[in-house]
Amino acid sequence: METNDIVNYGQTDFNLPHDVLELPSGGIFYKSKKKSVKIGYLTASDENILLNNDSRKSIKEAIVLPLLRNKLYERELRPEELLEGDVESILIFLRNTSFGPEYKLSVEDPKTGKQFETSIMLDRMNIVQSKEKPNDDGTFTLTLPFSKNTVKVKFLSLYDTIEIDKILDSYPAGRVTPTVTTRLNRMVVELNGNPDRNDISTFCENMPIGDSKHIRNFLRDNEPRLDLKKEIVAPSGEKVTVSLAFGVEFFRPFF
Repeated sequence: METNDIVNYGQTDFNLPHDVLELPSGGIFYKSKKKSVKIGYLTASDENILLNNDSRKSIKEAIVLPLLRNKLYERELRPEELLEGDVESILIFLRNTSFGPEYKLSVEDPKTGKQFETSIMLDRMNIVQSKEKPNDDGTFTLTLPFSKNTVKVKFLSLYDTIEIDKILDSYPAGRVTPTVTTRLNRMVVELNGNPDRNDISTFCENMPIGDSKHIRNFLRDNEPRLDLKKEIVAPSGEKVTVSLAFGVEFFRPFF
């Protein structure tokens, strides 16, 4: 199923309390080009979503997507379409407005090996902007350094990452999971002007590793998002870089 087949939009009852959030992407990768979105505040009923522990689904499918469907008050933008950086920004907004910006975590002191408690402020994160300008359709055109093929690539949407997780989770233990090629198949949307998915899939399977790294590094370095890394000082005086993750620990206050 393609993203266009998804009919679930965000909340449309605009009488509910909400705020306006600027998206790290500036909306340039969406058809609507919306630079900001209306986001509702968490309510008691949202706790039902946050307590969802369905082990058959990833956190993104079980918690993040249903939460966005409840809290995104937009008619022109589907939650599934959102880029990862914009999703992270919305999740941080929801957490900040419910529990405050202080985020506590346990970190290992690299000098002593002992765990210590620290905290970072989620309302003090800078936006990392894209260094390259995309095409009008939100894609980027790259000439690959090894094969010299020309490809159009895109950032992965929330829908893409959920579908990738489903595919990879379907592989039984002991089998090699095609993590890299599955993601590449979603990133590459055109090969030498050809959008045929079968041709792109075959190309991704046989792509030189240097080309694969080039695509992944380009998209990683250019996706607009919040800078989730912070440098802190351990009790020993050593500097430690911590990175905010959106797993169970991020949602722990809700439990």
